Amino acid sequence: MIEAILNYTFMQNALLAALLASVVTGIIGTIAIEKKLISMSGGLAHASFGGIGLGYLLGFEPIWGGLVFAIASSGLISRLSQHKKIKADTLTGILWSFGMALGILFISLAPGYMPDMTSYLFGDILSVATSEILYMLGFTVIIFILFFMLYNYLMVYLFDEEYAQARKMNVKLLRRLVYLIIPIGIIVLIRVVGIILTIALMTIPTSIAKLYCKSLARVVLLSTAVSMLFCIAGLALSYNINIPSGVCIVLVSTVAYLSLLVVRFFREDAPIIELARR
Repeated sequence: MIEAILNYTFMQNALLAALLASVVTGIIGTIAIEKKLISMSGGLAHASFGGIGLGYLLGFEPIWGGLVFAIASSGLISRLSQHKKIKADTLTGILWSFGMALGILFISLAPGYMPDMTSYLFGDILSVATSEILYMLGFTVIIFILFFMLYNYLMVYLFDEEYAQARKMNVKLLRRLVYLIIPIGIIVLIRVVGIILTIALMTIPTSIAKLYCKSLARVVLLSTAVSMLFCIAGLALSYNINIPSGVCIVLVSTVAYLSLLVVRFFREDAPIIELARR
């Protein structure tokens, strides 16, 4: 494995993509869980497929189309969900299916043979090109800078929005920032685990981190480290047994999370079991 990383460019790119995706996971996964935006994030990932399909139809880089669709969908959800008669989860579900339908339509209309969309749907970290690493790096830097420049404000906003308003914080701006960096982060994750599996990588490492950490900073750091570990383990498994890398990463993550939950469950119930025996 180490020799392959040193000798092959595609393995070096895969490792860099895993690192960048892990940083993004630590930040946007924590934000999405704390603000209960996981379902919305899944909807944005699927809505971006419309832009990816448009890219194939018009002949430009599909991921840029996906970014535009994801940001536009996020802005629409943020804006319209503030109306009392429109529920965010309903709007998310509509955009979810609409984006997927548009993507399939655009791809079917594109000239030539229908392209293989497996890497966009399920991820293929082994196929990440150097040019893609550059835009992933750019997006990750943007998310990182915005998050840590506004960390203190975001921490208050995430845990108590009413208190943030009482402190005269610009809650509307913070809300817009959150609804901006989540779709940007999703585009980074799509190249690693794909549209369908993005929500798993967003939630599992952060959920594990929250089992052991209380402060926001520690959750972000631990979830980043855990995500990196899962990405490397999934990458190694994918490379050795020749199955899709995104699937491997999610399977490893899920098994690890469920195992930790089982261990935690029996540890917490151990005193009760001992009392029952007595």
